[in-house]
Amino acid sequence: MASSENSKDTPKTTKDSGQKLTSKDITKLGLRSSLLQAAFSYERMQAGGWTWAQIPAWKKIFGNDKKALSAAMKDNMEFINTSPPLVSILMGLLTSMEEKRVNRQTIRGLKNGLFGPMAGIGDAIYWFTLMPIVGGIAASFATKGNILGPIIFFLVYFAIFLCRIPFAHLGYNLGTKAIDVIQENSEIIARVATIMGLTVIGALISSYVSLSLKLKINGVSLQKDFLDKIFPNILPLAFTFFLYWFLKKKKVSPIILIAVVFTLCIVSSYFGVM
Repeated sequence: MASSENSKDTPKTTKDSGQKLTSKDITKLGLRSSLLQAAFSYERMQAGGWTWAQIPAWKKIFGNDKKALSAAMKDNMEFINTSPPLVSILMGLLTSMEEKRVNRQTIRGLKNGLFGPMAGIGDAIYWFTLMPIVGGIAASFATKGNILGPIIFFLVYFAIFLCRIPFAHLGYNLGTKAIDVIQENSEIIARVATIMGLTVIGALISSYVSLSLKLKINGVSLQKDFLDKIFPNILPLAFTFFLYWFLKKKKVSPIILIAVVFTLCIVSSYFGVM
């Protein structure tokens, strides 16, 4: 009897904690996180895959509470762009918070505040350090006709894939242990996380939006000699807020805005304005 009660499919909690997820559920979450970019879009980036990966866990957490499930799906379909190898840590953390019914603003704020830094850490570790080194070693073997080259590269890549599972458990356990502190300070954490998230989104504007004028007046570049000296990147910032105004205030469809941006870019390039 004792062995059956302590099996891996029993919730990882005490009976009074309200947790419903099992070790198997978290493992499934880690595996599903591998399809993070299967539903990629320029409007929401990884939001489709991010949401899809967590739906089974949410269904188990919320049960017949369709309103809570809808709220979770709506919040998580907002823009997100993070590191695929590390994303299961964030998924596990936020899933534990969903399970404890932590304030939605707190969950949203932590998500927006953490996905940017996690992207930077993941890219630096995996794509800028580990994979170039492994690729160089594998290529060295391959150029000499040694079959170890592709085998080494495949094994390392497969190991990175499998790491999603323990990472999901790590994030979930960290969230479970910190949940009481988060709940006690939810308002402060929500505000701090929201500010941090907005800072990350603001920094992304200068990285993702590139806009400059080619116009010259009496040989003076309007962009380099005037705008950049007064307020560098003011055009990308202004254009982003302009689109946001149409999106938020005028309820213009994102698809229409994307089409307008494409048209403006083509026309401006043709006439040498930008």
